[in-house]
Amino acid sequence: MTTDYNELQQKLQYQERLNYVTNIINAANNCDEILLKLKDEILLLFEAVNITIYGVDPLKNELYSRHMIGPDIKEIRVPVSPASLAGYAAYSLESINIHDVYDEMELKKINHNLKFDVRWDKQSGFRTKQVLASPIRFENRLFGVIQLINTKDDQPFHERDLKNVQEISRVLGIAFRNQSRVLNTRFNYLISHNLISMGELKKAMTIARDKKKDIETILMKELKVKKRDIGAALAHFYGCRFMEYNERHIIPKELCKGINLTYLKRMFWVPVGMSEDKIIILIDNPNDLKTAEIKSLIKAKDYEFRVALREDILKYIQSLDREEEDKGASISDILGELDIKEEASDNEIGEGDLDENTGAIVRLVNQIIIDAYNKGASDIHIEPNKSRKSVDIRIRTDGVCAKYQEVPYSHSSALVSRIKIMSNLDISEKRLPQDGKIKFLFKGRPIELRVATLPTVGGEDVVMRVLASSEPMPVEALNLSERNYNEFKRIISVPYGIFLVVGPTGSGKTTTLHSAMGYINTPDRKIWTAEDPVEITQYGLRQVEVKPKINFDFARAMRSFLRADPDVIMVGEMRDHETASTGIEASLTGHLVMSTLHTNSAPETITRLIDMNIDPFNFADALLGVLAQRLVRTLCKSCKEPYRPSREEFDNLVSEYGTEYFPELGIELSDKLILYKAKGCDICNETGYRGRTGLHELLAGTDEIKEIVQKRSTVEEIRKVAIQNGMRTLYQDGIAKILQGITDITQVRRVCIV
Repeated sequence: MTTDYNELQQKLQYQERLNYVTNIINAANNCDEILLKLKDEILLLFEAVNITIYGVDPLKNELYSRHMIGPDIKEIRVPVSPASLAGYAAYSLESINIHDVYDEMELKKINHNLKFDVRWDKQSGFRTKQVLASPIRFENRLFGVIQLINTKDDQPFHERDLKNVQEISRVLGIAFRNQSRVLNTRFNYLISHNLISMGELKKAMTIARDKKKDIETILMKELKVKKRDIGAALAHFYGCRFMEYNERHIIPKELCKGINLTYLKRMFWVPVGMSEDKIIILIDNPNDLKTAEIKSLIKAKDYEFRVALREDILKYIQSLDREEEDKGASISDILGELDIKEEASDNEIGEGDLDENTGAIVRLVNQIIIDAYNKGASDIHIEPNKSRKSVDIRIRTDGVCAKYQEVPYSHSSALVSRIKIMSNLDISEKRLPQDGKIKFLFKGRPIELRVATLPTVGGEDVVMRVLASSEPMPVEALNLSERNYNEFKRIISVPYGIFLVVGPTGSGKTTTLHSAMGYINTPDRKIWTAEDPVEITQYGLRQVEVKPKINFDFARAMRSFLRADPDVIMVGEMRDHETASTGIEASLTGHLVMSTLHTNSAPETITRLIDMNIDPFNFADALLGVLAQRLVRTLCKSCKEPYRPSREEFDNLVSEYGTEYFPELGIELSDKLILYKAKGCDICNETGYRGRTGLHELLAGTDEIKEIVQKRSTVEEIRKVAIQNGMRTLYQDGIAKILQGITDITQVRRVCIV
């Protein structure tokens, strides 16, 4: 009798606690209050050791849970799939009661693919055994999962526990449904992720209404909400991608042909790209009825609408309508002014009425240069095409070309002639290549362009390299490995000898040399440089620009420097025997000489100079070091995607780096090893890459190296000794930067020979 009474008493107490928990759920102000504050009460109810209450992120098809760690909220995420126990409960919409999560047979009885993710136990040292999990749902809508872990008496959860957790899940489902009804704004995500409260949102709405501003602007300025979080809220609400303004993103001109830009500004939308037969439209409200009007204005097989802040949409429209400083004309305005007409026949191609002095042509060339400079381009390509009756204008950014504009072919002659006039070239000569320079002033900053014209079957091509004057890069910013960094500083601090930086055109040799000179540029050193042209200026350097047309070349400049009391001499390039031999003689007479060569690797540089009839004994005595380098594209920091490499991928990296040398990196395959791969976002124009960094191969002039140089050894023999002395090849340096998460194997193989 007493036993029955005790059991009844326990049931009543259990029911009271269950009712208490239910009341707390119904009284909660928001979902986060439920997720963070209810856990202790439920643990007490079920006499469990641990509990996790997950919400659901339908956009990513993931479950998430938050935990208070000190003053901060930390988030855990798992996929809605059989890859985890909570994920399976959400995936199947069924409750599970597992006696031992490490019993694979028990898991397979529930689902053949069901797995327990042991990482959490390994990281925390906690031993999971019993798990009780139930989906939180209302009707057919999933809101999350409640998961209880381990009982205090180490016994399986009772059937009573399973029924009660299902009841709590039902109550939670109703509460979450009610909360989602209350938060019926496009900023639900901010509230549900504890970034702002409902009260703060209402306050922001009031301020926005009073100041007649967007709520997004008030949230960012008044409440300091990050732009990316607002973007995530908008993407979650509208079910599409969010896109920020990126000044490097170029909108194809043909997308906006015939559309009034004033209309776009008033309606807050703009076409920003094209992918196969799909047009990408940026809009402030993808649910707006104006999307139907957009489809009637721009014809395409498919459309992708992306949401953006109004201020960013206006920036994109302004990029189409950007005013030139002096004339106030945009590219689209200039092209409109040129009165584009289709040629009637092939005989009329290139014979337009416009000439190189027409105001619109002058402004067009200026605007092309300004836009390329603003977008950080290194080169501008003007490419006439007779068959398509057009002139393609492409710009190279981060080593990759992209289409910028298209001009009618009828104006190609005037366009090229204008560039020739600016470069002091012969406009009547169209059959031979020509080289020249343009000095351009923009916003008080000098921009110098190296110009090359080449006759092609489509007309005269023009390539302009942008040589914007800039400050030298600090040595620390070259991204040298620790060994290379220490050796580099040691070599350039030596008072005499020769140091060479080698690599193909555009590999950053001049930048590296100016970094070296910037490091040693002190009042007690006299530094002379001979360059073609002077791309980077430094206070304290006496910089001379060679002029081969008047027989003032590198060799002559160097002979002059030797009579001008130098401590350091930098020569832009060792192109011939005379320049190289003069440089070595200077280095043997107490001067530090720096220069560049166009060779593929550091060991090849030595054999190249010896092949130029340089005395190997003098060269060996003078040699301080050779730095070979390449520029490799880096992964976009905004979107690069982390992943755990497989054993096969890791072993391949070890093998390609060199099994005997790999331990020096101090990296092993483990759960902590994270690599990154390209994904693509609006900031990097969907490429997955943004910016470039250097790969380096530094051969130091050690005694062993000097000895084999004197013996005229082969490239392979020099490379072998250099590696034994600590040199690592360009490819090895590339693999090290892959493991650092800077780039990936695809980009390294683009610029290096395995």
